[in-house]
Amino acid sequence: MRSHYCGQMNEGLVDQDVTLCGWVHRRRDHGGVIFLDMRDRDGLAQVVVDPDTPDAFASADRVRSEYVLRIKGRVRMRPEGTRNPNLPTGMIEVLAREVEVLNSAETPPFQLDEHGKVGEDVRLRHRYVDLRRPEMIERLRLRSRITHSVRAYLEEQGFLDIETPILTRATPEGARDYLVPSRTHAGEFFALPQSPQLFKQLLMVAGFDRYYQIAKCFRDEDLRADRQPEFTQIDLEASFVEEQDIMAITEEMIRHLFNEVLSVDLPEFPRMTWHDAMRRYGSDKPDLRNPLELVDVDDLMKDVDFKVFSGPANAEDGRVAVLRVPGGAKLTRKEIDDYTGFVGIYGARGLAWIKVNERAKGLEGLQSPIVKFMEGVVETLLDRVGAEDGDILFFGADRAKVVNEAMGALRVRLGADLELYTREWAPLWVVDFPMFERDDSGRLAALHHPFTAPVDADSLLAHPEQALSRAYDMVLNGTELGGGSIRIHDQQVQRQVFEALGIGEAEAREKFGFLLDGLAHGAPPHGGLAFGLDRLVMLMTGGRTIRDVIAFPKTQSAACLMTEAPGPVSGEQLKELHIRLRQKAAESTASS
Repeated sequence: MRSHYCGQMNEGLVDQDVTLCGWVHRRRDHGGVIFLDMRDRDGLAQVVVDPDTPDAFASADRVRSEYVLRIKGRVRMRPEGTRNPNLPTGMIEVLAREVEVLNSAETPPFQLDEHGKVGEDVRLRHRYVDLRRPEMIERLRLRSRITHSVRAYLEEQGFLDIETPILTRATPEGARDYLVPSRTHAGEFFALPQSPQLFKQLLMVAGFDRYYQIAKCFRDEDLRADRQPEFTQIDLEASFVEEQDIMAITEEMIRHLFNEVLSVDLPEFPRMTWHDAMRRYGSDKPDLRNPLELVDVDDLMKDVDFKVFSGPANAEDGRVAVLRVPGGAKLTRKEIDDYTGFVGIYGARGLAWIKVNERAKGLEGLQSPIVKFMEGVVETLLDRVGAEDGDILFFGADRAKVVNEAMGALRVRLGADLELYTREWAPLWVVDFPMFERDDSGRLAALHHPFTAPVDADSLLAHPEQALSRAYDMVLNGTELGGGSIRIHDQQVQRQVFEALGIGEAEAREKFGFLLDGLAHGAPPHGGLAFGLDRLVMLMTGGRTIRDVIAFPKTQSAACLMTEAPGPVSGEQLKELHIRLRQKAAESTASS
């Protein structure tokens, strides 16, 4: 139906006949001449319709915004004084000979260039209109280029694209499964995969050596800006590898991707242990564009006459840390109060501070309600954090977990608010993660997943909380791009990890019997990594959330406003699935 895309119009086509198809972006009537800005996925082209072509003029006279047209005409240069050098097609226009209305359109729910004036719920409800915006088209076009580049790179490295099942069985991976009732097996359920983890490990057992997949994954969890109930992973696994092998392959893949798609040469990928990341930044995914660091002062606070500090300083699981903000003394009391409220979100019970107005004056040069409690240690404290005139010091004092989360988040917030970033891109590898952490009930839980290999299997059961894993995360600008590990390939080691997690033999056999059997049939050493494609595209396009780079995302309540999913199903469907709704749930469904 078309000869060219609108965005392909250029001076090389002058005096040629073209056929364009697309949407009316804008219609203007100037002194009896109608101008139509025609839009398709490649861009805009200006079309001129003269009264000299009465049929075309009559058609153009009745079109409105977002009508779908086919236009035949001849390309010509725009007259001097009307050319637009800021538009790729701004030097030419198409003089229409025929204007065919392929479809009319209702008044759009919002103008594409005024989308920011409407709520996100309106745009998601009419996503098919929202996706017409050039920035959305460009984001999804770049997403396509990213996946193409990734596929090409991995296949050049000998990886095979192999699909794994979508209908599988429930496995504990840290979030709730989406369950699918079985019609043919009454009372039993499939689960949608949280990741292809176990299947890709079994592909290594099967001898495929190098696997990859751009895989859909599903997690029924509380959502945040960077989470969706269904998301996409760049998933890969390889046999006969160690940590440095996987890290080298994937680091080169990301370098290649940024260079090919964005013409960006990423800087060095430094390595940092998990312990150092938490100590210096309060986060296992620190943003190294931000120069602020946490400094421990527990030893200085153990004997101060201020229980807010001395209590955590003497507690086994406590921490007292300082965040020095150069030039921060200019912050107002209201701004400090706002930051105090912010850290409260992360469980902090307050935010102590000291403004360093003039160090040479000793205590007189400091401004803070807490200085009087620390007279004997103030100078040592200021020296340790490198305090200078004009700085402000923020203190975190509580359980280490609370301090890390609150002060780590404050560091990120201050870096953005005060524009402290020193570079555009800051990649990083975080390594040497603990094998386990305590959950809210006090039980041990796998920090990554229970199939991650320990550094030292011999001492795993004797000292599980001291065990380190062979895990590694790639971080970029404070976002975890991907996480991976060397996997357990020995059945006995896998049983030891299950035992440390309180998973007995019977439960392990019930949930993971097929994996244990596979490991017993000649499993090679293997490892891999999974990248969050949505997060990667978000970073590369400058999106605010991953909803900006997914064609049809869910809301933060895991709903699709456009299709009104999830929704009720008929009683006949429930009967076929051997399901009966509880009365309360049935009434709730009926009322909605």
